Amino acid sequence: GFICGFSIATGAAARLLSGYDSYGNICGQKNVKVEGIVNSGLDLTHKKYVFFLDPCNIDLVHQKIKSIALCVSACPRKELKTLADVQKFAETNGSTLCSYELQPSEYTTDPRAAKLCPKYPVPESAPIPFFHRCAPVNISCYAKFAEALITFVSDSSVLHRLISGVMTSKEIIMGLCLLSLVLSMILMVIIRYISRVLVWILTVLVILGSLGGTGVLWWLYAKQRMSAGALETQIAKDNLQALLIYAIAATVFTVILFLIMLIMRKRVALTIALFHVAGKVFIHLPLLVFQPFWTFFVLILFWTYWITVLLFLGTTGKHPVPNEEGFVEFRMAGPLKYMWWYHVVGLIWISEFILACQQMTVAGAVVTYYFTREKRNLPFTPILASVNRLVCYHLGTVAKGSFIITLVKIPRMILMYIHTQLKGKENACARCMLKACICCLWCLEKCLTYLNQNAYTATAINSTNFCTSAKDAFVILVENALRVAAINTVGDFMLFLGKVLIVCSTGLAGIMLLNYQRDYTIWVLPLIIVCLFAFLVAHCFLSIYEMVVDVLFLCFAIDTKYNDGSPGREFYMDKVLMEFVENSKKSMKEAGRGGGAEGRELKPMVGADEE
Repeated sequence: GFICGFSIATGAAARLLSGYDSYGNICGQKNVKVEGIVNSGLDLTHKKYVFFLDPCNIDLVHQKIKSIALCVSACPRKELKTLADVQKFAETNGSTLCSYELQPSEYTTDPRAAKLCPKYPVPESAPIPFFHRCAPVNISCYAKFAEALITFVSDSSVLHRLISGVMTSKEIIMGLCLLSLVLSMILMVIIRYISRVLVWILTVLVILGSLGGTGVLWWLYAKQRMSAGALETQIAKDNLQALLIYAIAATVFTVILFLIMLIMRKRVALTIALFHVAGKVFIHLPLLVFQPFWTFFVLILFWTYWITVLLFLGTTGKHPVPNEEGFVEFRMAGPLKYMWWYHVVGLIWISEFILACQQMTVAGAVVTYYFTREKRNLPFTPILASVNRLVCYHLGTVAKGSFIITLVKIPRMILMYIHTQLKGKENACARCMLKACICCLWCLEKCLTYLNQNAYTATAINSTNFCTSAKDAFVILVENALRVAAINTVGDFMLFLGKVLIVCSTGLAGIMLLNYQRDYTIWVLPLIIVCLFAFLVAHCFLSIYEMVVDVLFLCFAIDTKYNDGSPGREFYMDKVLMEFVENSKKSMKEAGRGGGAEGRELKPMVGADEE
C-alpha cells in the first residue's frame, strides 16, 4: 500500500499514460526545455500519440525499442510503402511521421529523411487503449520479435510456420479450450452423482482413451506416410515428423500408465467410498465447484493492480539525462531503484495469501458439513459462512502460512535466476549443486504447502492459531502415515486419471479436427496450446475435489477420537467412510504392510476441545 501511494504521488503518471518522445517531451501537453537537447520543450498539445520510426527493432537485452520515438497527431491506419506516401499522409491527416526538424514538403527531397523518417514500408498501426502508443497490427512484426526471443530456432521459417498455424487454427483452438472446460464441468457432475462407479468407469475410459489415442496416432502416421509423395510440402513433412513423435510419446506414456495401474489395482476399490462421501459434499455444497473461478478472478484483479503499480514505480525518481546519441533517457538513481524487489516479494506473498484464503474457505465449508449431524440444518450458504469466519478470525493464520511459503519460494527463484545467468559458464560441480538446492527447496515448498493446507483444516475445526494447528496437523499425519499414504496415493492418482482423460479427449478431438487442415496448418503449437489449457482447467477443478478429500480425512480423525458410536457419543461421519477405512486396514494387513499399524487407532489433533 505504501509503495502504491508513493509511486502514484511521486511518479510521472503523464509520462506513463501519454508517453514521451526521444527528446523528453510528453505527448499531448506543453513541455519544459531539457538542457542540451535541441527538440525538447515543444508544445505538443495536439500530438497525443507516440510513434516509433522502427517499431519492430527491439533490444531484448535492455528491454526497449531501439528506435526514435515521436509524438504524432494520428497513427497510420494503413501501410505506407514509400516516403511519398508518408508525405501524402502528413498533408492529408496533419500527422507528421518524420522528425520535428523536417517539414512534410522536405520528406522526398532532404537527404536527412533516410535517418529522420520511419523505415518503410510503414506498417499499419493502431493506438493502444489508455496508453497512446501506436502499435503495429500486422503479426509479422511480432514474429520477428519472437524469432529474437526464441534463440534455439535456427531456421526463421519454422517459427513463421508455427505462428501461421496458430493464426489459421485460432477458431479450432478456442473451440477445443471451451470443450476442455465443458468436459471438466461434466466430470464434476459425474463425481457428484455416480461416485460409486466413477473409479471403475474412469479406469476403463483412460485405458480405452490411451489405447485409442495411441492407435489413432500410429494409424494417421502410417496413412500419411503411405500417401506421401515426392511433391509433398514442407508443412506435410513437419506434420509427419510431429505425428511420429506424438505416437512414440503416447506409446511410452500408455505403457507406463498400464504398469502403474497394475501395481495399484488392489487399492483402486478403496477410493470408492471416499469419493462417495466427497460426492455428497458437492451435492450439499454445489458452490464449491465455482471456487476456482472466484480465486482466479481475484488473482487477475491483484495481478492487474500489481502491474499498474509496477508501471508507476518505473517512473518514480527518474530524471531526464542526455545519452550519447543526443536523445533523452529517464534514469533512476539512489535507493529507489531497489524498491521493486520488495514489490516482487509482495507479488509472491499476496498471491500465496489469496490461494491460502481459498483453502481456508473450502476447509471451513467442509468442516461445517461434516460436523453437522442433520444435513438439513446446514447454513443456507456454508461457503459464505466460511468466508465470514475467515475474514473475522483467521486472516492472520493464512497470512502467516502464505509468508512461510514465500520464504521458501524466494530463495528457490533466486537460485533459478542464478542458474539461468550462469548457464554455460559454471563448472559441472557448481551446476549440480545449484540444481540439487533448487530441487530440495522445491520439495520443501511442496511439503509445506501440503502441511499448510492441513493446518488450515485444523484451524477451521479447533479455531487455534497457525503454529498450534500446524503442529496438530503434523502429529496426526505422522501417526496415520500409512492411511494417509493409501488415501492420498490412490485418490490423487484417480484424480490424475481424470485430468489425463480430459487432456486426452481434448487432444484427440484436436487431432481429428486439425487433420482436415494438415496440408496448410502445422499441428505442433496449436495442439500443445490446447493440451496445456485443458490440463490447467482440469487441474483447477479437480484440485478442489482433492482438497475436500484431505479435509474429510482430518475430520474423520477427530471424530474417531471423541466418539465411539455408543449412545451419546455417536459418530459424525458417514458410514461409508468408516467402511472405507476398515477395508483399507484389512487390505494393508493382507499385503503384509499393516502389521505394525494393526490395532492402532486414528489419533486426533492434540489440544482439540470436545464440543
